[in-house]
Amino acid sequence: MANNVVEILKGVVGELREISKSETIVGDPITVGEKTVIPIVKISVGFGAGGGQGENEKAGTGFGGGGGGGAKIEPAAFIIMDKHGVSLLPANKGKWDSIIDSIPGFAKKLSEMKNRMTDSDKSESSAENASESSDDESK
Repeated sequence: MANNVVEILKGVVGELREISKSETIVGDPITVGEKTVIPIVKISVGFGAGGGQGENEKAGTGFGGGGGGGAKIEPAAFIIMDKHGVSLLPANKGKWDSIIDSIPGFAKKLSEMKNRMTDSDKSESSAENASESSDDESK
């Protein structure tokens, strides 16, 4: 059983090693005008593995094992090179990301406000019509 778990772990770790090569972390240079931009990414990985062995007089012995892993890749920074030198631009989540993330909620609120205003206009129109018809009846 121990050998099977070791083999599973070796397989998972080998795949994680393949994912986290320097070619994955440092992207291909992109040239825009006179500037060259090199993306740098952050990779987070996690994995687990396990196994078990059982015996039964009638069925005999058996082994079960498994392993799995996951990875998250996100931009970390950009190296910018031009005739003035080299600079590093962090890719931290900032104000623009917050604004973009809030757009769906803002759009929903605008839609709700529009519906309330439309409902309010209909109510006022109904009240005016009712008032006009009562005025007509009193004449």
